[in-house]
Amino acid sequence: MDEKLPKGIATVQQLAEFDAVIDARAPGEFAEDRLPGAISMPVLDDEERARVGTLYKQVSVFEAKKLGAALVSKNIARHIEQHLLGKPKNWRPLVYCWRGGQRSGAFTHILREIGWDAHRLQGGYKRWRQHVVEQLALLPPTFHFRVVTGATGSGKSRLLEALAARGAQILHLEELAAHKGSVLGNLPWQPQPAQKGFESQLLAALSALDPAQPVFVEAESRKIGRLQVPDVLLESMRRAPTLCIEAPLAARVDFLLRDYDYAVADPTWLLERLGHLKGLQSNETLARWCELVALEDFPTLVAELLAQHYDPLYQRSQANNYASFGDAARYQTERLDPAALDELALQILATSA
Repeated sequence: MDEKLPKGIATVQQLAEFDAVIDARAPGEFAEDRLPGAISMPVLDDEERARVGTLYKQVSVFEAKKLGAALVSKNIARHIEQHLLGKPKNWRPLVYCWRGGQRSGAFTHILREIGWDAHRLQGGYKRWRQHVVEQLALLPPTFHFRVVTGATGSGKSRLLEALAARGAQILHLEELAAHKGSVLGNLPWQPQPAQKGFESQLLAALSALDPAQPVFVEAESRKIGRLQVPDVLLESMRRAPTLCIEAPLAARVDFLLRDYDYAVADPTWLLERLGHLKGLQSNETLARWCELVALEDFPTLVAELLAQHYDPLYQRSQANNYASFGDAARYQTERLDPAALDELALQILATSA
């Protein structure tokens, strides 16, 4: 431990030294973002926090502190009784709140009084957030990215997974963002994380990579759904060498019908997403695509979406955004099933070392 720090205080650089990370903030704060692997044990829930804050502003600091102390004590006791009684004496937790102040201070004090070597995070979540922003500005240029491009439906995300299965390093931005990166890309069963939560997950993913080895990443625009890719990462990707997957239209249609099977199974959801193309396509075209949904002619719908919307957009965006796109190594495949994507992964690893 750093001898200059007061006893029972730790920094973000020491996270790996602890057996558990306890988030003492309210559930709403935890839902937006938290430290990697953090466990939610709020000393005030959202409603309690609002009550204490109202007293603080409208009555007095003294009245707010009395109520806060009663609620915090009750909640800490409950967490200890329900979750911590089985922990051994050598268990070392790190506790944090918003600024590393009263909420985490109270929790840490009680844990230390029990006999555990508990520590409070210096600066709390606010310091963690600063750390995330700082590192996302420093880390991306240290990696050797290999950017996977290819028209919509070329299986780029699944190729990343095949590369990972073969031992390659990948950065799976769409998985972190819970979005497939297009108008139809949001996942009905999984909401996107908050921007801050996305960035914390991104830092964790980058921190696990070896800068000495290539990192494969899918070409992305500035935004994935409603989330923004950090500028320094995007700039690093756009300067990196590219490789391009080329597959015939029929193979891409077949792949998308499998990969978006949930959309085919929910025409109401599909129609709602097609509505987001209003203004990008003519009313006549959108009416035809809605009719194809009603007729359940999904192969024709996907083929027309690719030919009339996604392919022209892809050609413009890749040429404008990726400096090496014109010189990209090209890998051709007639199929995009798992076996074919695995074969592509082997070819890429054999030629891009």
